[in-house]
Amino acid sequence: MKFTLGIEEEYQVIDPETRELVSHEQKIVDAACKDLGEQVKAEMHQAVVEVGTNICSDIHDARKQVTELRNCISGVANDLGFRIGAAGTHPFSEWEKQLLTPHPRYNEIIDELQDTARSNLIFGLHVHVGIDDRNMALHVANSMRYFLPHIYALSTNSPFWEGRNTGFKSFRSKVFDKFPRTGIPDSFDSVAEYDNYINLLVKTRCIDNAKKIWWDLRVHPFYPTMEIRICDIPLTIDETVAIAAIIQALVAKVHKLRIQNLNFMSYKRMVLNENKWRASRYGLDGKMIDFGKEAEVDTKLLIHELIDFVDDVVDDLGSREEVEKIVNILEHGTGADRQLKVYEETGSLEKVVDYITEQTVLGCS
Repeated sequence: MKFTLGIEEEYQVIDPETRELVSHEQKIVDAACKDLGEQVKAEMHQAVVEVGTNICSDIHDARKQVTELRNCISGVANDLGFRIGAAGTHPFSEWEKQLLTPHPRYNEIIDELQDTARSNLIFGLHVHVGIDDRNMALHVANSMRYFLPHIYALSTNSPFWEGRNTGFKSFRSKVFDKFPRTGIPDSFDSVAEYDNYINLLVKTRCIDNAKKIWWDLRVHPFYPTMEIRICDIPLTIDETVAIAAIIQALVAKVHKLRIQNLNFMSYKRMVLNENKWRASRYGLDGKMIDFGKEAEVDTKLLIHELIDFVDDVVDDLGSREEVEKIVNILEHGTGADRQLKVYEETGSLEKVVDYITEQTVLGCS
């Protein structure tokens, strides 16, 4: 199995003078569509641009496509007098002042969720890994739940919200938690059980289709992929690709165990949420629970163990170099750590925005 990849990133649109989020009136989307077609999309808030790769054959193809997307969107934005930024939240812009995109789908969500939707001014990274067999995808998803907090800790990149240092390395998830059907999902014993759950929600008019399930991980309702949705968008291309590589390697490893009739332990959602909370609050600087040892362990040590765990699959995937870049994140800090350092040194959230926009295009040319 090739474990193809798809990567989606959500960018901030920033006024280079005020450093505020600003509506681009879909000008960036309209201009970029000439080269990217459906790879670039509008989002609910007009200060957001979403991009997605085509199906990537391997992590090298993923790096190439992510670089091209950031380069293209940045160039178009600059030509139109904007900048783009890759961070899970904007350091000081207020959601109440942001314009919404007129669209029947967004209008429906806003009508139902009200300020929960209007305030959802956040920016994420979604990574798809191709698995054709839904039964296998569901099994892998059940096991992958355990690793979600580890992956999340690596991506933390949203310490500020509406001009405040929130005390969290990732406040983005706290904003998104207000939505229904979010967070780490329960495990499912079978595809039939999962489908019955979806059908019940549709039948009782909770949702009209399974795309309105916004879990941190889901077997995609329409594509033959498993989708990891827990991550803040990282500052740099290197971080995005490294995180995608470790996700792909984990999927491949769990799949390998399954076909060898070996299983990774499955844990309840309420237990896994303890580690997600710690990842959100402390990022890489805290401790997580090692449930096997029933003890707290430094998060960085657990991530080193995670790298060791996937060591036997990365060469087949051709991703050893990218997976090893996870160590760079451990050594130099996540986007949140680096944003906070800039703020500590300058006392200026505008300087933090400048740092975000600089890091976003690092490696584009």
